[in-house]
Amino acid sequence: MNSMRSCQCAMTHLLVFLILLLVTTLSSSVSAYHWLSKPLLGDDGRIYVCSRNNFLAFENNGSIAWTMHLDYKCNLGTAPVLGGHGKIYLVADNRILEINYDSIGNYEPVARVFFGPGPGQHAEAEIIGLSVSTSGSTVFINVKSRGLFAYQSHGRFLWSVGPVLYQSGYRQGCRRNVTDCYFASVPVVDQCEGSIYISNTEGELYSLSVRSRHFRWIQDFSSLDNNLTITPGNNGHLYVTVPAKALVLALDVFSGNVLWQRSIGPLSKVDSAPVVDSNGWISIGSLDGFLYSFSPTGVLKKFSRMNAENSMVQVGPFLDCSGFSVYSSQIEMEGKVTHTIGEYTVVSAIRPKATLFTMLVPATGSIYWTEGYHGELSTLLSESDLRKFVMNEEILLAFLAASTEIGTRLKCRTVGQKLASGCSQARTKLVSIYTGNERAIVLFLLFESALLLVLVGLVRFCCSFWAKKKLKDQGLGSFLDKRCSLQLKKKALDRTIAELEQEAAEDAVNNEVFEKLGDIVRERECIQRKLSTSYSLGRDRPDSQPRSMLPVYMGKTKSYSFQDANMILRQK
Repeated sequence: MNSMRSCQCAMTHLLVFLILLLVTTLSSSVSAYHWLSKPLLGDDGRIYVCSRNNFLAFENNGSIAWTMHLDYKCNLGTAPVLGGHGKIYLVADNRILEINYDSIGNYEPVARVFFGPGPGQHAEAEIIGLSVSTSGSTVFINVKSRGLFAYQSHGRFLWSVGPVLYQSGYRQGCRRNVTDCYFASVPVVDQCEGSIYISNTEGELYSLSVRSRHFRWIQDFSSLDNNLTITPGNNGHLYVTVPAKALVLALDVFSGNVLWQRSIGPLSKVDSAPVVDSNGWISIGSLDGFLYSFSPTGVLKKFSRMNAENSMVQVGPFLDCSGFSVYSSQIEMEGKVTHTIGEYTVVSAIRPKATLFTMLVPATGSIYWTEGYHGELSTLLSESDLRKFVMNEEILLAFLAASTEIGTRLKCRTVGQKLASGCSQARTKLVSIYTGNERAIVLFLLFESALLLVLVGLVRFCCSFWAKKKLKDQGLGSFLDKRCSLQLKKKALDRTIAELEQEAAEDAVNNEVFEKLGDIVRERECIQRKLSTSYSLGRDRPDSQPRSMLPVYMGKTKSYSFQDANMILRQK
């Protein structure tokens, strides 16, 4: 089944690749130009890309700001990753290179091997991807079949973990297959919650803390597909895309529970991923010609500036510098046919005619700018350093998002401002959960107060009990044995007193019975005093001597009183 899925996904990818629009600034042979890697939009407005053994920084007008030669060949399928503090990380020949640069050009950029073997050594391990936690300055690297590794930005190793963890006596992760199971996705970081998300080859999604190697939760999506694309929302949501099934799921970052699930059109690549704007809307393009945008609650909006029947959206949108709007591209084809094979959809298309670029705000549906390729954009880029490189839609969208001369731009914001707006959405949601159930909060506080009082009383009792003199002299065992003995003796005396009282009631002139009854009552009172003072379970109390009521002699007159029998007998 997995091989059939891989074949069908590969078929889709191949067909799309054959019709991929390669926009070049010259009509000569493509072989004379260099391919560029996936782009990175820096905080300084520059676009950072790799090409063979070169790392380049482009200004937003297409001119090269600086370039540096690398000793290793870049991975064109992986975009560079921004590390903060003038650092960029990239994958090259199964190594992680760290580029230190100065955005204002005070010194030349420097590259070093951050992870992997040094020069002249063969790299055996395959690096699947990496991500960086900007708050903790930590780099997370997924190495195929070896696990997830965490390093501080200065290179100190922190921890590593594989897809299987034995904890509390049972196995976590890779429940169906332990032998061939490994982390298969690029690790992504939720900068607001400080969490890492990564999936394995079995379709299981993991949540970890950036500070610990232990799993917070694991969700099994193998019933949908084993290949997942993960996108952090930085707003309390985590988005999972299932390209083979054309599904988007929103998860709660704290529990991993699915909040909503929506279907979209067929996707062009197995690693297609959406973008999340500062309003919390998630957007992704489809081969059916529409840009799908979902609100944080799952409300759908579909956008298409061309006839969707003869057009497609092949690459994901890019956020502009404000974080609120997105740039997307739509290709018009001369012909497009959709085939459904089982649960999968394959799109075939021929001869692209035109490309339309659009800037819009998904939350409001407002369209700020639309232009075909043959216009202001083509004139600007054809006169820049980009004429030496092969460009596709992804590269063009990156330059559109960074450009200050094209389109109607919203006010730019810093990375910190954009992250703060997303994190505030997550905190608002968290607060509303509690404020919406005030009665439950009051009941919980009352229960907590009652529990606290019980604990205070228990502590006070324990302190008083262990301070008893008899307990210190005899020890706990002897003390409890003596107390039990006194309780048994008291019960025996109670039975004897009851029998004598009944006998005295029948024979009121029998003085011997009254004498014996008086002695037993006094003995019982003595035992009662011991049980309520020195052998009580509370603190020691003063031994008060109550006045005996049996017998009382007043001259020649005897008076007997029995409280327990609720009667008074007098003899004169």
